[in-house]
Amino acid sequence: MSLPRLQLFEFNDAPFVPKSLQKTIISTLSRTLRWGHMLDGLVQPFVDFLHASKAHEVLEIAAGAGEPAAVLIDALQARGHQPPTFTLTDLLPHPESWSALSEKYPERISFIPEPVDATNIEPSLGAGRARVIINAFHHFPPALAQQVLVGMAKDAPGIFISEGLVRNPLSFLAMVPWGIPSLMAEPALGSSRLSSAAWTWLSPIALLASGWDGTVSTFRCYSREELLEFTKPLGASWRWEFGTYPVGSFGQGSWFWGVPVKS
Repeated sequence: MSLPRLQLFEFNDAPFVPKSLQKTIISTLSRTLRWGHMLDGLVQPFVDFLHASKAHEVLEIAAGAGEPAAVLIDALQARGHQPPTFTLTDLLPHPESWSALSEKYPERISFIPEPVDATNIEPSLGAGRARVIINAFHHFPPALAQQVLVGMAKDAPGIFISEGLVRNPLSFLAMVPWGIPSLMAEPALGSSRLSSAAWTWLSPIALLASGWDGTVSTFRCYSREELLEFTKPLGASWRWEFGTYPVGSFGQGSWFWGVPVKS
């Protein structure tokens, strides 16, 4: 019997949480993805999606700090695949972080500094670009999640949604071996060293908040059946695929993609 989905709060996106703590959590998560090679198992499903959609450019929705795109690009290249170009967008843009990534990956990453509403993507922005969400779809409550998915589908060659977790709290444990070292390294490697030291070295707050967020994220993840329910407004005009992939040594994530059915 599957666990019920719960839309509990996360420190990562709660408006009452200090921005410096949120930045520490996000930076730590980004480093965990890279150090733990957490997206390596997503490479083949993503390549299959690119082939099915025939897309060479993707519009990343809810890109956050942008690191998942960079980690996935590196994982693709390490396995001999040609990565697509990523255009990073968010309703709350992160132009400072995105600019640094764009400089590091000038041929692969660009960004839109203005807010982009995933439920109403400008045709000029979306033209020819597949729509991608990496590790962020669980933040949307059901009604908004459906609006985002339907909005992404408009005139898109394909939609790809992935999560680094499944709806099982044990799936978060796969991130712990890399997550704790990443968190403890934040004051030395991050950009906000004094504030992150206060949250990590001088108190257990960031550790507890990260543990809470990771556990809550598992309860927020959507199942295959729930995702398919969201696609009903699109009718039979799309083909959908769902699967899981290995995360770390013993964890599991999920992927869900769709492409228009040619008449």
